Order: sequence, then C-alpha cells, then structure tokens
Amino acid sequence: MSLYTWNSRTQFLDRLASYTGLELVGWVIKPGKWVQTRVSDSWDTYVYLVEVHKDNQVLKEEISRLRMELARLSEEAASVQRLERLLEFTPPNEWSRFGARVIAHGFGPLGTINSVIIDRGKLQGVLPNLPVVTPTGVMGRTFRTGLNFSSVLLLSDPNSRIPVISSETRVKGILAGQGYQKNLSLHYVHLNSDLKEGELLVTSGLAGIYPKGLPVARVKEIFRSDISLFLTVEAKPLVDMSDQEEVLILQKSENIKTQADVGVN
Repeated sequence: MSLYTWNSRTQFLDRLASYTGLELVGWVIKPGKWVQTRVSDSWDTYVYLVEVHKDNQVLKEEISRLRMELARLSEEAASVQRLERLLEFTPPNEWSRFGARVIAHGFGPLGTINSVIIDRGKLQGVLPNLPVVTPTGVMGRTFRTGLNFSSVLLLSDPNSRIPVISSETRVKGILAGQGYQKNLSLHYVHLNSDLKEGELLVTSGLAGIYPKGLPVARVKEIFRSDISLFLTVEAKPLVDMSDQEEVLILQKSENIKTQADVGVN
C-alpha cells in the first residue's frame, strides 16, 4: 500500500516501466530495422548493377556497330580515292579507257604465269593484248579473254616483253619479266650507251600494243660485262602487282569503231 501510494505521488515506477519498455522495444526493433536497411540497400545495389550491366551491354553493342561502320566508311573512302586517281588518268590520243576490278591473283612461287583476273571480258569489249594500266604506270596486258572475265599477263611474268625507251638518254631496249617479286630485265642495251641508274623507262610504242610514253619501270642497277656487247640492266616496276584492286584497260579508238561496225553488220 505504501509502494502504491509512493508511486501515485512520484510516478517513478510508471516512468521506469515506460522507459524500460521503450528501451526493450527499441533494442528489439533496431536490429530488425538494420537488417531491413541492409537488405534494402543490397537490393537497390543489385538492381543498379543489373541496370549498369544492361547499359554496358548496350554500349558494347553500340561500340561494335560503330567500329564496323567506321571500317566500312574507311574502306569506302579508300575506294573513292583509288577511283578518283583512276579517273584522273588521261589516255593518249586515239586511245580510250574503261575500268575493271581485280577479282583474283594468279602469281607466286607456284603460279604457272604471273597474272590477275579482271571482271571484264569479250561482252564488255575486252580483246587480247590490250594494255592494262594504273595511275602509277603499266601493269601488263590482257592475255586470255572469256565472255565476262579476262586474265592479265603481268610485267613480272617471264613471257612478258615490252619495248621501252629511257626518258632522258633515249636508250631503247626490251623490258622482260623475271618472275614473281623479281626486278625486270632490260635487254639489248648497247655496252656504250649512256643509260643511267634512276632513269624512267616508258613505252616506246614500237610493238603496237602499248601507246607511246606510258611509264613502266625505273632503272635500278647497271652492270658492264667484258664478254658481252650489251649491258645487264635491272629495273624496278612502278606498279606493285600485289595490291591492285582496280585497273584501267586501254583500247584504240579504231578498234572500238571496228567492233561497233561488226555489231551493226
């Protein structure tokens, strides 16, 4: 009775119970709240990481697409530059030009002949022994012609022969191939000629296949012999045969007229 009376006057026990209960509830709720917060944070982090992963995948796909697009545009730009150079080539008088693409190579240590195949044939007006050139210089001549495709005999083939003349000293000779990745050989140059190393060799037009004045090769080395009446001359071709993708075929205007007349008749 005394304790009840004292508590009713002081309310000490009520406050103690209230504080004790509050502390008890607090200590029970706080760990649960901590666990809830951790779980919530972990879930948010997981969701965030999933979204980041998805974004990364999208970005990777976009980067891959852009790389492919860049490669395509770079290839198109390079092709445009090559075609522009071809269009800048002006054929000699009484000669016309038309383009062709290289679709296969047939040279190398195991190649029977040093040649390439182009996507033009008889139906497109290609005849045997037509000059094949690039903006850099002569590449060869048409060899065998099909209906829609033709083979080109390259300068490097041992069967290739081109009459040439030096640009400065006007020394004449026959430029012959010596095989894959080898220099060309200039034949029949007299021992007392004034030919110099570094001179440009151009077509002389004597054989009737090539027009006069097309650049072919540059003199690399000259050797003199005590037992021969001719110099041994090595020349480097101006055209790299291995990396050509487009070429020009030259044709005399009179041949075009003849073909047209045959087609009419």
